[in-house]
Amino acid sequence: MNPSTLIGMLGALLLLASVFFFSAQDPWLFVNPAGLAIVIIGTLAATFISYPLREVMRIFRLFIIVMRNEKMYTQDDIEELVRLARRWAGGNVTAVENELEAVRNPFLKTGMQLVIDMTPEQETLDFLQWRMNRLRAREHAEAQLFRVMASFAPAFGMIGTLVGLINMMTILGDGDLQMIGQQLAIALMTTFYGILLANLVFKPVAVKLERRTEQRLILMSMVIQGISMMYHKTSPALIRETLKTFVMNYDDELRLSSSAKKH
Repeated sequence: MNPSTLIGMLGALLLLASVFFFSAQDPWLFVNPAGLAIVIIGTLAATFISYPLREVMRIFRLFIIVMRNEKMYTQDDIEELVRLARRWAGGNVTAVENELEAVRNPFLKTGMQLVIDMTPEQETLDFLQWRMNRLRAREHAEAQLFRVMASFAPAFGMIGTLVGLINMMTILGDGDLQMIGQQLAIALMTTFYGILLANLVFKPVAVKLERRTEQRLILMSMVIQGISMMYHKTSPALIRETLKTFVMNYDDELRLSSSAKKH
């Protein structure tokens, strides 16, 4: 499991435990199955209305992606690029093709196959850039799906609250303050559920997916840079150092941009 996701989940459980057992006289007051059903079913219903079925069904796969500890294998891709560049610089096309069979990165394999097929450099780079843009658009849409769900959940929480308030109005005439207080607490619980799901589940998943996309795009940009250098017969040693610096600079830029957003 992804360590940061595990820490976040444990922190969320600690938060809920503190809310339930330390800030309430009766922890069962925070349990309202009807209100939770309104939020979850309403959010899912609105999502199904908003998106095609095939896109909504990806929700479960995306949850699994966020949960697992996915490695990018950046260093491995650099070494594979350098190894292929060394074979290519030696003019042994057969050795390059044999080496290509062991490459795990399909993006790198596609780019290298185009090089072997003597595809013009600009056409190769344009095709790889198109592949990169397509991945960016697809994964942005996947993250946006969770952001939309995060906007739906509080709204359906308010709907549940309105339903609870309507029920409370029907007993106002009886003057039973204890019953009125219980109904008001139940009414407010759905808003609590909606805000909790939006900010503790849906938005964090969206941010995690966006960060994953950034890292994957960095890796693809690195591959494009390496392929371009191979067209110019750059020495393998220079390719290795350039790509290492390329990735390092991207990390610095991402950290700087993240800190800038905080300020």
